[in-house]
Amino acid sequence: QVQLVESGGGLVQPGGSLRLSCAASGFAFDVYAMFWYRQGPGEERRLIATISDSDSGTFTFYSDSVKGRFTVSKDDAKNTMHLQMGSLKPEDTAVYYCATLIGGTTYWGQGTQVTVSS
Repeated sequence: QVQLVESGGGLVQPGGSLRLSCAASGFAFDVYAMFWYRQGPGEERRLIATISDSDSGTFTFYSDSVKGRFTVSKDDAKNTMHLQMGSLKPEDTAVYYCATLIGGTTYWGQGTQVTVSS
């Protein structure tokens, strides 16, 4: 079955960096688009990054809130997606989720907490 497991969250000071990982199994990782979402305290879950491969290359998307500070990447050989986060701000504090969409069903990981605080 499809499994997504996030890791790498933690407490970091403003301006710091953190790298999240999402280990995937149970599906053709190199075929399907992958997504990073986050849900801050009292907020709805929002899409922040997307990565997908096609014949014309790799496509990435970033929300305005993270563009220029976060970088999404994937390692098809290891079935792993990463989110490199830099210049972190307190408003980046959230639970971060990876997800994929297969056959009309969205599959989610359990989430990893990122707290940006001094």
